Amino acid sequence: MKNHDVVIRPFAPTTDIQKLSRIWLDASLIAHPFIGERRLMEQRAQIEDKYLPNAETWVACVSDEPSGFISLLDSFVGGIFVFPSWQGLGIGRQLIAHALSLKGELSLEVYTDNQQAMAFYAGLGFEELSRRPVDDDGYPFENARLRLIG
Repeated sequence: MKNHDVVIRPFAPTTDIQKLSRIWLDASLIAHPFIGERRLMEQRAQIEDKYLPNAETWVACVSDEPSGFISLLDSFVGGIFVFPSWQGLGIGRQLIAHALSLKGELSLEVYTDNQQAMAFYAGLGFEELSRRPVDDDGYPFENARLRLIG
């Protein structure tokens, strides 16, 4: 995908919440099947009500339509999600590059069972700092903490 095909713009709360929530859910169902659909559906409300409104979120658009987003808490990547049909076309790389240009350094946590994401981050040069055996809710899903310095 050519860089000029993707426009990265700030999050617009009044028009983006539902679209980004859908991108998050569709991507999460594929990337995190081990979590289970029921739990993901429960988390969706928090995405809409808590996480998106309180993070610095950047939206990747193709033909003015949101195709992915990255949410930042300072230099921590709270989430990066690309709509499944747009994955593998460079949108995630562009979102990371945009965030890195703003912050100079990025860190994040990723489920180690999400092999596609682990490979994506390794390919971008993220280094693994640590692992923990449970997620933020105490479930037994291993997380790796990664960092990228620009």
